[in-house]
Amino acid sequence: MNNFDFIKTAIDGVIIIESKVFGDERGYFTETYNQEEFRANALNYVFVQDNQSRSKKGVLRGLHFQKTYPQAKLVRVLEGEVFDVAVDLRKGSATYGKWVGVVLSGGNKKQLMIPRGFAHGFLVLSDTATFCYKCDEFYHPEDEGGIIWNDPDIAIDWGNLSDVLLSEKDKKHPMLKESGVVFDL
Repeated sequence: MNNFDFIKTAIDGVIIIESKVFGDERGYFTETYNQEEFRANALNYVFVQDNQSRSKKGVLRGLHFQKTYPQAKLVRVLEGEVFDVAVDLRKGSATYGKWVGVVLSGGNKKQLMIPRGFAHGFLVLSDTATFCYKCDEFYHPEDEGGIIWNDPDIAIDWGNLSDVLLSEKDKKHPMLKESGVVFDL
């Protein structure tokens, strides 16, 4: 088949996925998920929930995780553009507290595979963006956790920010060292 390119990042387990796009004067077709190809590339996930959000420019969602029921996520953008970030929270990981980021857009059709044990967030770069993701664990609202988006120890380079739009919940997340969160996976 080979309808996907799986590109390793600086953090083990976080993979950029590029789909082959077939287009003509009518538009395009692309496959966004194929269990056989993903498993052939050691991405052995069983997804149980799909989510979608729409946000306007400057919205920053994150950095989120679930404490007891961690989720692996396959994320992508249908329209618009976001800067997507995963932060390693795995106990004993050589990259604990480090982050990887990638621009995802409706134009580039890239996806990011984020394994369990990571905080996740994104910043909307375009006027609006429709973001969707598959999860391998159900959402448990009582199990939510988060890290503040601008933690100086993590030092995510969000680019040139003038205004960031945050939810009230996201404004109150602790820094990583104050959170005590470590996933023992």
